[in-house]
Amino acid sequence: MSRTHIFKTSEMTPAAVLEAARALDEGAVAVLPTDTVYGIGTGAFCERSIQEIYRIKERPSTSPLQILTGTVDQARRVAVFTPGAERLAQAYWPGALTAILLPTEAGKPLTRGFTGLGIRVPGHVFLTGLLAQMHHPMACTSANLHGKPVITEEKTLLETFDGKVDYIFLGGTLSPVASSVVDLTAPQAVLLREGGVACPELEKTLGAPLRVK
Repeated sequence: MSRTHIFKTSEMTPAAVLEAARALDEGAVAVLPTDTVYGIGTGAFCERSIQEIYRIKERPSTSPLQILTGTVDQARRVAVFTPGAERLAQAYWPGALTAILLPTEAGKPLTRGFTGLGIRVPGHVFLTGLLAQMHHPMACTSANLHGKPVITEEKTLLETFDGKVDYIFLGGTLSPVASSVVDLTAPQAVLLREGGVACPELEKTLGAPLRVK
């Protein structure tokens, strides 16, 4: 890996954000802040770079990655939105909710052998703006070594990833709360993880009970 380019998100100009978006579309690997924990991501269709993320994290390549987009319209290009998914997206995106949805034809290459895509529009201003400038979604996962705690502080982030990725974007200390994950690929929605959005809120928005796994 060549030298890691390190930037503070507060100092990024629109031109610098656009340059980073283009680099990610072409396969650059970046560690960046989300509205939950720090993540590590690349262009969702860049298979070689996705395999690099698995290698860096020491994570099994059979584990799915989350798909991030800057807008709901971008998400609709790769995922099929049910009425329930539309209600959840309207209520909680941008924000800490991951919806597992069936893929569109364009999204099928992103499933990596799974039935659905875990997709989210994050609420972090820098990241949402970066994603909106990308031509493709971002494949992303938490920025930590496999089996280790998630990272929310800049010092630990730099110690773990400096020299291993193309870019590190520093956004201060983040929340340790992960996104809630709801599987909407079956007739009854399933809550796979309760995080940034509580189960009662989700059920109220859906107008139906969630099965809790």
